[in-house]
Amino acid sequence: MNTRYHSLINQAGIEQRREKVRTTKGADGQPVVNGIDYVEVSKDRQTLSVHFIYNLPGEEDGVSLAGTVPLNLENVVIQGNERLQTLSVESVSTFTNVLVVKVGEPSVSNYIFYLVNSLSDISQPPPGFDPLLSQVEFSFLVNQLSEFDPKIQPDLPPAGTATPPVIDYLAKDYASFRQLMLDRLTFTMPKWRERNPADLGVMVVELLAYAGDRLSYYQDAVATEAYLGTARKRVSIRRHARLLDYLMHDGCNARTWVTLQVNSQGDGKVLLGSGANRPGMRFLTRTEQLSLDNHQDLIQQQVQVFETMHDITLYEAHNEIEFYTWGNAEEFLPYYLAVGTTQTTLKNHQLKLQSGDVLIFEEVLGKDSGIKADANPEHRHAVRLTSVKFSRDELLNQEIVEIQWHQEDALPFPLWICNFVNGKLYTNITVARGNVVLVDHGCTVQEELPEVTAENRYRPRLEFGPLTHQGFVRLSVWELYTKDIAINNARQSAFDPAAPARDALRWELGDVRPQIWLAEQDDINTIYYWQPQKDLLNSDSFAREFVVETEDDERAYLRFGDNILGKKPQPETDFSAIYRIGNGTIGNVGAEAIALLDPQIPDLANLITQVRNPLPATGGIDPEPIEKVKLYAPQAFRNQKRAVTASDYAEVAQLYPGVRKAVATRRWTGNWYTIFITVDRQANLPVDDSFKEKLGAFLERFRLAAQDIAIEAPIFVPLDIILDVQVADDYFANNVQQQLQIFTFSNKISPDGKLGFFHPDNFSFGQPVYLSQVITAAMQVPGVVSVNARRFQRWGKPPQNEIQTGVINFGRLEIGILDNDPSAPQNGRISFEMSGGF
Repeated sequence: MNTRYHSLINQAGIEQRREKVRTTKGADGQPVVNGIDYVEVSKDRQTLSVHFIYNLPGEEDGVSLAGTVPLNLENVVIQGNERLQTLSVESVSTFTNVLVVKVGEPSVSNYIFYLVNSLSDISQPPPGFDPLLSQVEFSFLVNQLSEFDPKIQPDLPPAGTATPPVIDYLAKDYASFRQLMLDRLTFTMPKWRERNPADLGVMVVELLAYAGDRLSYYQDAVATEAYLGTARKRVSIRRHARLLDYLMHDGCNARTWVTLQVNSQGDGKVLLGSGANRPGMRFLTRTEQLSLDNHQDLIQQQVQVFETMHDITLYEAHNEIEFYTWGNAEEFLPYYLAVGTTQTTLKNHQLKLQSGDVLIFEEVLGKDSGIKADANPEHRHAVRLTSVKFSRDELLNQEIVEIQWHQEDALPFPLWICNFVNGKLYTNITVARGNVVLVDHGCTVQEELPEVTAENRYRPRLEFGPLTHQGFVRLSVWELYTKDIAINNARQSAFDPAAPARDALRWELGDVRPQIWLAEQDDINTIYYWQPQKDLLNSDSFAREFVVETEDDERAYLRFGDNILGKKPQPETDFSAIYRIGNGTIGNVGAEAIALLDPQIPDLANLITQVRNPLPATGGIDPEPIEKVKLYAPQAFRNQKRAVTASDYAEVAQLYPGVRKAVATRRWTGNWYTIFITVDRQANLPVDDSFKEKLGAFLERFRLAAQDIAIEAPIFVPLDIILDVQVADDYFANNVQQQLQIFTFSNKISPDGKLGFFHPDNFSFGQPVYLSQVITAAMQVPGVVSVNARRFQRWGKPPQNEIQTGVINFGRLEIGILDNDPSAPQNGRISFEMSGGF
């Protein structure tokens, strides 16, 4: 049997014919002919579902022409190839446009389905069926068919056409782009063989290769900066880290205290500090006299400029102030200020000290030699006065000034005032320096920024660097919401003038801000100030705020808002930038490094005779390395920023400076839970109202809603101890007892820097006192032969077999104390029953 018309037309023609049957209608709007659409083979390989374009004759809406009858077994013939016989058809049924054909056992070869008029007339299809669409080839093994879609015909090149060169999609640089274009031009323009660089065509190719190379680099740079792990630019890493809630810092400037000596002409002179519209007075490290306007020379010679942070009134009498010894010097007796001292007396020689002033105590002579070169440069300490009382010693007819300072500024080492050594009296070993002003690293400069344009986003770069970043005082939530705005603005300063002197040199990196302000002047000469922020995520569309973005080479760029997050500068706006330069560890200069006045104010040289910093500058920190940010930023979410359990509150409280240990207790107080935090401060400092307020402000950011915080002092438990001590025959019993009572078992720091056994820093919450440790400490004293405990218990309480058990136990909120003050036995006491010796 022939394949009738299939050999005359390809598959594409069949599809066109099938589409023609679908769209051709008669005058009555009915289809003209019907035809086979496709064939489906069932899984049992014995059922064919032949789908037609229209419904079959005999079905509803079927195509019916003259002589058309429903299809039956006489209309179906299935023929194989040359090796196979015709496949037997067992049954035929119709349903709408589907002809279901049951066949016998098939073979694995291809078959052709024929729709014929009858078995006696197989050359023609039944009436009403298209001749081309009355046959279709199929196979019972679908998986063995070709993997290509037979409907898609490959586009073969015309005969005799050369194969174009393969495009190298890995080309990414100038050389590869140039070679790729030359290879392509060789194919499209075979007669052009010129490769001379002076040729116009070669020049165009190289120009396009250069443009492609730059575009490729831009794409690589963008892809590199798109991820934290691959980014190389500091600005990109900062933004990625911010999305992870990690704030990358740009370092901080250093601070120190400077003392000024003035003559009589400078008495009462007010030295202005930094203000809203003016920089502070400038001081320079030792170098040649330079103009501060030539900032490049300052940078090249590494001159560090410091500026005053507050106003100060200078007095000649405050240049050097003598301590008052209450007659000890006249009686040739030594006199010194012990460790932990917070008050003393000064000689009043027209002093004008006030509460809030800062003094620096400085050892100027060696205590054993009286020589200036033997003075210990480490024995220098700054204190802020809390009380100044002018008085008079009537006995010695001497005007005096009694001063006190913050407990946090207590002396960390002893300071000798006078000493009697080898028959010689040395006085004024330590003196107090007044006229002390706080200065920080950085030089104020002013720059006119480029005009804002409408074409590109405004992102100017500062001419000088590095930009100064300064630490600020953090306000508590209570202050932010309950105090007046004007008070808040005054309190948002770089230091608290009422806080201890040591707090002026301490701050958190999270409170550091860039020292830059922008001034915008409109047409009616109204000046608007733009303030720097860490980011613009909390800025509204009208906020005149911007962000400073610093690169690794210390170049600083300014990024503004887009009228959604932060205000966008208007075109043709002129900005004047006032900022400071000087940042990082380079500002941590040593003591005596600052020695020069501002050379632009020559009149000061006639008033101020000496400038010096007795203490080294501290606080200068370099910008955070990008390697550290890549390491820590992905783990930022693990940082505990909320206190949930009682132990969380205790851990957070111990992060506050000066807290040695804390214990938290959660209690129901009627309407809500209250977290009671019991705090053990370092050096047994009191948990007073001022400390509670500061610690409460620190804990506010960690506190959960519906929880209150109460800060309490520990429960101090006094001890009562009596020891029987046997002294060796060649030792004086009084000397041994003095060593035991004054040094070994004291609660103070001995002159050699060792802590006494009952020093507050040796004990904390719930820490027991063991009798074995007490006896061991006593046996270390030279001359002690043996020690026995006669009494070892809590003071004022009956014994609880502490001697037998060898330990005094305490509760979780209790701390054992023993001050051994005869006038206050309720604070603990220890006594010794001496036997033997001289």
